[in-house]
Amino acid sequence: MISVAPIKPLASWTGKDRYEGEVLGSLTIIFKSGGCSYRRCLMCGYRFDGSFGASPEELLTSLRGQLSWVLDTFDLTQIGMVKIFTSGSFLDPVEVPPAFREDVARAFAGKVVIVETRPEYVDGDAVEAMVAALDTGATDTPFHVAMGLETTDDAIREKSIRKGFSFADYIAAWQRASAAGAGVKAYLLLKPLFLTEQEAIDDMKQSIKEVAPYCGMISMNACTVQKRTELERFWRDGAYRPPYLWSILEVLGNVDPGVPVFCDPVGGGYIRGPHNCGAHDREIVAGINEYALTGDVELIRALAEIECGCKKEWEFVLANERPWCMPLTR
Repeated sequence: MISVAPIKPLASWTGKDRYEGEVLGSLTIIFKSGGCSYRRCLMCGYRFDGSFGASPEELLTSLRGQLSWVLDTFDLTQIGMVKIFTSGSFLDPVEVPPAFREDVARAFAGKVVIVETRPEYVDGDAVEAMVAALDTGATDTPFHVAMGLETTDDAIREKSIRKGFSFADYIAAWQRASAAGAGVKAYLLLKPLFLTEQEAIDDMKQSIKEVAPYCGMISMNACTVQKRTELERFWRDGAYRPPYLWSILEVLGNVDPGVPVFCDPVGGGYIRGPHNCGAHDREIVAGINEYALTGDVELIRALAEIECGCKKEWEFVLANERPWCMPLTR
């Protein structure tokens, strides 16, 4: 049996997040779970993390130990939002024993809790139970379901990401979650495999417009190259380049002000993550992170006006890259 002593989760950290006009102290936790049941997404390295083969009892013991470590380590009085991730789906009963949901609800009652899951695991009864357990009256919507839709284009999602579900599946899950009293957050992916830089920008702009009626929050995730993935193989062969930071600014500078779009450019400025030439990368990444807290689109537009030689390179790429070909730059 796995020890009941506190166990450090895969990762956990504190930060700040904007929520309904307020900036809340946030806690992000990545629990080591039973492992993603799907494990076929082309860009995801998290699918290799998990206690594969563990019994439900062993998983529950491990997860409770990780939760115990979190509660011992962080001062929850300073936390208004908790974001929970696993190797796959928090609401998958095979990956995360349902009893652990009750533990999480007891631990974080009164806070805004967001969990990531695939749409097929959004069960109305399970969501309703989480809403009821978390609700202390401190917030109108204590529980949010986050789904990695990635794009509203079914062909791109299947051929470039291999997610295994459709936009219609996402909308059906949104309906179930909403009916149960939960909020919904959509994750969108900027520049999956096989898209040119311009196609990636166009797809993101279109996806934001089309998913906005079916969520309360949108997180634009700029694609990064994770180890041991199919995406990494293409990247090593020179057949993929992560998005330019200029592309992130182009999208954020043109979103509808009424649509809450957030972006945390993980790996920003590094070769495996969204990057320009390096001269102004740190400044741009810091500005994008500040935008996530303020929603100040003028900041984004000011960053887009920075003069740098690689902006002309980016503009050349937008004009000259062609579909289904090698990227023009690294």
